Amino acid sequence: MTGRPVGVVAFHRTLLRLFDAMGPHAPALRRALTGLAAAAALQGAALALLAPLLTAALGGDPAAALPWFAGFCGLAGLAALLRWRAQGFDYGGDMARATHELRTRLGAQLRRMPLERLQDRRTGEISAALLGNVDETLHYVLTVTNLLLQALVTPLVAAAGLVLVDWPVAVVLAAVFPLILWLTRWRRPRQGEQMRSLAEAHARSAAEITEYLQGLAVLKAAGCAGERAASLDRSLVALERMQVEDHRRSAGPNLTVASAVELALLAVAGFGIWRVTAGLLDPAALAAVLVVTVRFAEPLATVTAYTVVIDLIEAALDRIDALMAIPPLPSAAVPRQPDRFDIAFENVTFSYGAADEPALCRVSARLSERSLTALVGPSGSGKTSIARLIQRYADPAEGRVTIGGVDLRDIAPDRLDRLVSVVFQTVHLFDDTVLANIRMGRPEANDATVMAAARAALCDGFVGRLPEGWQTRIGEGGARLSGGERQRIAIARALLKDAPIVILDEPTAALDTESEVAVQAAIDALVRDRTVIVIAHRLSTVRGADRILVLEGGRVVQEGRHDDLIATPGRYRGLWTALAG
Repeated sequence: MTGRPVGVVAFHRTLLRLFDAMGPHAPALRRALTGLAAAAALQGAALALLAPLLTAALGGDPAAALPWFAGFCGLAGLAALLRWRAQGFDYGGDMARATHELRTRLGAQLRRMPLERLQDRRTGEISAALLGNVDETLHYVLTVTNLLLQALVTPLVAAAGLVLVDWPVAVVLAAVFPLILWLTRWRRPRQGEQMRSLAEAHARSAAEITEYLQGLAVLKAAGCAGERAASLDRSLVALERMQVEDHRRSAGPNLTVASAVELALLAVAGFGIWRVTAGLLDPAALAAVLVVTVRFAEPLATVTAYTVVIDLIEAALDRIDALMAIPPLPSAAVPRQPDRFDIAFENVTFSYGAADEPALCRVSARLSERSLTALVGPSGSGKTSIARLIQRYADPAEGRVTIGGVDLRDIAPDRLDRLVSVVFQTVHLFDDTVLANIRMGRPEANDATVMAAARAALCDGFVGRLPEGWQTRIGEGGARLSGGERQRIAIARALLKDAPIVILDEPTAALDTESEVAVQAAIDALVRDRTVIVIAHRLSTVRGADRILVLEGGRVVQEGRHDDLIATPGRYRGLWTALAG
């Protein structure tokens, strides 16, 4: 058992959370739900009129039955009209717009989140939140509410109307509802736990599928596609096992609930028959009671099954709320803008999540404006962490990072994004045209400006060979291009952005000689008159750097120019000697 609310209280809490998730569409949803509730009540009132209608009709006075028949038809028609108008929330597009806006808010949250927290989550899990969880949250709301209202409100109102016909039968019929609420309270906590476990299993499977598809080319090249397929298969088998177990565990309680409700309704019918035989109830009124009982036997017996959807919505809301609750990096109330572009690390200590050892430990360094600084060191020494902190991937635990003397925390995030361009060793391109991929550097740029940047990055040579030139779609991840061509598009994007600070993560390291020459020429155009930081994996690329920072174990152990460092015993000379040897 858990402390989570159950029954009507739980559904009310779910509605409140839904209204919050709906944002500006919450009033329209409230009106739709109110309309469904009114429709359910009117339908119950119409059914209550069956007793006087049947009494008049079976009593041999058709004229007396006409007003009751008119009332029955009027209430039933009004109920249908209200339900139709309420469901216009779905059919009129409000639901689709609300879904879109919720996804947009989630997307904005992803942009605000620290990249450190975002990269802690698998792509498939985030995709499940953006797609599956949003749909689960909204698309079933009106459906499940309508079912619950017709299963509970309609028969309850009908039972209240029957008080005027025969109050003992009405009281016995109304007594079924506390039984339903008690059974729901008994069933729902375990049901809620099962739905949350299933939601987590679905998210894990989505992450495994996404990861497998994204890495399939690499897996096949490495000859281990089957091994990863086995991992994916285990995930899917675990999901299947959980689903089977869920159905198995649900069978007994669902059967118990259905049987208890149906037996209670049979008891109502039996009580009514006894009152007729005792001369206490008109047979026509009994006929009305039996019609109501038969009409709601199945909905009442399966009402607890509808609460599964409430748990599904709750599980989806939990995942959405968890994503929305991640706090963004703090920003200054009054942002400042640097007027120069030198970079300083002042006694910076930084750790990733719950790592035992800091990635950077008391690092202090100054990177002059319009200079080239190379970061050198073994894997895990802190090179990438320095580059990430300049982009404000996260904030340091101690110390500060500044641009032009301004703490990064005092620079507006969108302004900081415009100050820094990054060219990674592994380029990410989108399944769009060459022109669109480059234009991402400055979305408002016209075609002529984009193509000028592309020519400066030496893209025009290979673009001329593409089937549709600049308008050629390059495939997911730029699959139709070579590594060097992808790099040149990334450099063109950075040129178009025209940021004063450029970070290069050794973009030529994985290229052949011919591609390296072309990409290096493009880089030369990119870094001119900018503050440049190069993450160097090959020491031959840093000989001309204005400053070299040698890192080891998250600390700067040496710094200076190449010739000075070579002349001094230390880590850099050891690395250079090892490479030369």
